[in-house]
This record gives sequence, C-alpha cells and structure tokens, in this order.
Amino acid sequence: MIDPTDNAFAYSNAPGGDGTPGTATTQVIDKYARKAVVASSIGYALDGFDLLILSFALTGIIASFGITTTQAGFLTTLTLLGAVVGGIVFGVLSDRLGRVRMLMWSILLFAVFTGLSATAQGFADLGIYRFIAGIGIGGEFGIGMTLAAEAVPSRWRARATSAVAVGFQLGVLAAALLSAPIIALLGWRGLFVVGTFPAVLAVILRKRLHESPKFVQQGAESKTSLLGSMKLLVADPATVRITIAMVILTSVQNFGYYGIITWLPSYLSTQLGLGVTKGSLWTAVTVLGMLLGIVTFGQAADRVGRRPAFWVFQAGAAASVLVYSQLTAPIALLVGGFIMGIFANGMLGGYGALMAELYSTKVRATAQNVLFNIGRGIGGFAPVVMAGLAATHGFGFALALLSVIYVLAFVTMFFVPDRRTAEL
Repeated sequence: MIDPTDNAFAYSNAPGGDGTPGTATTQVIDKYARKAVVASSIGYALDGFDLLILSFALTGIIASFGITTTQAGFLTTLTLLGAVVGGIVFGVLSDRLGRVRMLMWSILLFAVFTGLSATAQGFADLGIYRFIAGIGIGGEFGIGMTLAAEAVPSRWRARATSAVAVGFQLGVLAAALLSAPIIALLGWRGLFVVGTFPAVLAVILRKRLHESPKFVQQGAESKTSLLGSMKLLVADPATVRITIAMVILTSVQNFGYYGIITWLPSYLSTQLGLGVTKGSLWTAVTVLGMLLGIVTFGQAADRVGRRPAFWVFQAGAAASVLVYSQLTAPIALLVGGFIMGIFANGMLGGYGALMAELYSTKVRATAQNVLFNIGRGIGGFAPVVMAGLAATHGFGFALALLSVIYVLAFVTMFFVPDRRTAEL
C-alpha cells in the first residue's frame, strides 16, 4: 500500500518548483497526490458497491417479477454494457474537460439511476435503469486510474492504481456484508435506495480536489475530438497491437470476475446449502482475498516489473479457479475462495498503471475507460454464460471452464511492453 507520508509520493517535474524533498512545492504536490488517490479510491468503491448489490438483489427480483435466472443475469449484463457506453463518453470528456469534473458527473449519474432502480415495476424498466446506471459506472475506472497514475512518480504508480482498485473491493466488501441485513429489513429495493448516497459524496469530492496537473499542463493538446481520440488508440501498428492486447486482458479480467462474483452468493447459499447469511460471509472472505491480492500485486508490479507480476497472478488464477470448482466442504470453500480471490482479482489495479504508461496524456483517460469498459462489456456476458452452463452442467463445471481464459491472458502479456520506469 502507499504510505501517504512518503515524499516519494510527490513527483519532481511539477510546474512551479524543483520538487526537492521538504520544499513547499513538494508538500503541495504530495498533498494533491494523497487527495487524488483517496478521491479515486472512493469513487471506485461506490462503483463496486453498486455492482454487487445487484447480485444480492437478484433472488428478490426473480421472485418479485417472475423472471428466469437467465433474465436476471442479463440485468448485470445490461449494467456492464451501459458501462461500455459510459467508458467511451466519460473517457473522451475527461480528456477534453478534465478528470475531476467528469468523475463527479459519473458518480451522480449512477447514483440517481441506482435509486430509480428501487422504483422498478418490472424487468423492462429495471433493465433501462440498470443500463443508464452502468453508463455512470463506466466512467469510474478510467478517470480514477488516470488521476492516481498522473499524481505519483513512476516507482509508485502500480501501488497508486492498486490503491484505487482496493477502493473498488472495499465497496464490494461493504455490499457483501450489508446486503443481507438490508434485505431482511427493507427488501431488495432497500439496497438500491442505499445506492443513492454516493451523490452526496460526489459533490464533496468535487469541492476538495482540483484538476490533475498533468492535464492542466497539456490541456490544449488534450482536447481532441471523439473520433480523434478513438483514432489515437489505433494510431500505428505498434499501438494497434497494444490496444488489442489490452482488450484481451481486460476482457479476461472482467469475464472472470463477473463470472465468479455474480453467482457466487447464490451458489454458496442455495446449491451448497450454506444459506443467505453464510453465503454472504463466505463471499466476503473471497473479497478479502481480492483485497490482499490487489495490495500484493501493486507491490510486486512496482518492484519486479509488470510482466512477471501479471504472469504469476494469471497462472495462480487459472489454478485456483479450477481447484475451487471442485470443492464442496464449507471450510475448504472458505479457504479456497480466499486464495482464488487473491489471484483472480489481484491484477485489477495493474491495468491502470499499465495503460497510463502505454498511452499519452491527451488520450490517457479515453484509453483507460474505453479499453477497460470494452472488457467489461465482453465480461458482462459472463453472468448469462455462467447461468446457461450452470443450468445444464452445474455451477462447478461452469466455474472450471473459467480457468482457460487466464491461460489466454498469460500468452497475451508477451505482446505488452513493460514501461514501469517511464514518467508520464
């Protein structure tokens, strides 16, 4: 994790000073870096909370509207498809109008439409609310990762973006722990009412954080059109190879994550007989493993390099997912879920550092949002695919198949340059 008191957290090429430790300039930059990472972490935590409460609400939604499990899974898919749209829109706008402003508007959008989800009268209007909420969610990853990456020096970059990813998992953990008692007290609609609270935080964040110095320095250069921004992602053969590789990596990350987390609470509570309370606790332990994995990955990626860190975690994900799919004993599932969480989602923060280093300031947020959310869109089909496979072969079989995709990611890393020492 990042030590916010460490002066390495300040970078030396900021406007108006030499960045010498102890100077007023360094202290100001150091303060901004802490605020940027914290604000990005909070924004991404709200994203994680919103996405997981839908998973816990699915059982109640199925009962209320009389829909199938495949239809219920498609609600998650709609949310993630909305995130693809939001990733493109908010990514381009962030590179044109600023990271902080767009961070606020993305939070407000998903908070409002998460709240409206509580008023849904059927599958159709709930699907619309979830899609629009997804548009807001789509802005979170790229903006937060860009803010964090631009705030710190190269030797801290993976740890900074991993700190943002930790925020996401804290939001997921909060949802895992709070969903069951909220449902017991207020029903599934109460979960979505709670999801409106981020709107207040968005206003607070906007008032306390000024714009990224990197964006301000290159503001005029950064203001490219939508088409221009998209063209920069395929500007030359080398960039095309990197962009294709990042789409594969983010698709694997999201497909694996949503394939596991969407149906894990239901699988544990119903098929394995743990019940709602234990199912929630077992899911929370898996999320705790994800937290440890993210922190560990950030340290490893900054110390030994991006490629070695990704390779170790991708191999670990393939093995741990396959083993977990064969477990049935409660204690084994508890321990196995923790280990699976470490490897399957530990890489989340690494994509922020990786893409920040591979794309220039004028297209950085666009690249982060577009490429990660394309992966989200593809990964968004995981709940539907998993539901279909589980219906015919069982969830264990569906989970075992996920191990194959991490092998694909392992091979893809050979085509991604390691630029961890580069200044942005």
